[in-house]
Amino acid sequence: MKKSALILFTLFTAIVSAQEIRHIPVVSVAGEGKVKVIPDQVSISIAVETKGAKAADVKKENDEKIDAILKSVRKFAIAKEDFQTQRVSLYPNYDYEKKKHNYIATQSVQVLLRDLTKYDVLMEELVVTGVNRIDNVEFKSSKLPQLQSEARKLAVKDAKVKAEDLSSGLGQKIGKALMITDNSQGYYPPPRPMMYEMKAMAAGDAVQRETLAPGEMEVVVSVNVSFALE
Repeated sequence: MKKSALILFTLFTAIVSAQEIRHIPVVSVAGEGKVKVIPDQVSISIAVETKGAKAADVKKENDEKIDAILKSVRKFAIAKEDFQTQRVSLYPNYDYEKKKHNYIATQSVQVLLRDLTKYDVLMEELVVTGVNRIDNVEFKSSKLPQLQSEARKLAVKDAKVKAEDLSSGLGQKIGKALMITDNSQGYYPPPRPMMYEMKAMAAGDAVQRETLAPGEMEVVVSVNVSFALE
């Protein structure tokens, strides 16, 4: 009962606040804050796909490869909470070229690598162990909450500057902020295709190379702010 009353009170307060703003001269603007950072983590989605004539044999072979892969991951001192099975599937498939049915077993695992210097060695180990599909690579930052906070402050400052520009053109000034809305959404870097790296390592090329280009990620926050006009 108390919870329901609190919800009703909150809704009532929000409605009253919105009605009050309608009767006050306001200037409403959008502000944006951007913070750039070099990623220090990478999330890798890997998978093992196995084909064969018998479902039981295909599943067994796939399980054995996944077991070896998980053991390889642990060798790199990756915490158990940083790798997780994402999908397991086994289904019949018709091979139109060979004109016969077979089975396909797939298991996918997501690994969070907190040390980018280990990327190339880890990927080579995983491919040798049995990984034959890399579905996605997503760069991340361990400082994301801090970066988002900085971006929010920049977004509010940007909104204030815009509001001051608009009001000064009318010979007025802005007063206190009456309403702030955060319109931000999570940042999701686009996936990078990894087939070239897979083929090069699978071919047994022992040449040391760098195959990861983290670049720079951007944390963006956007807000809407309504200021009173004086």
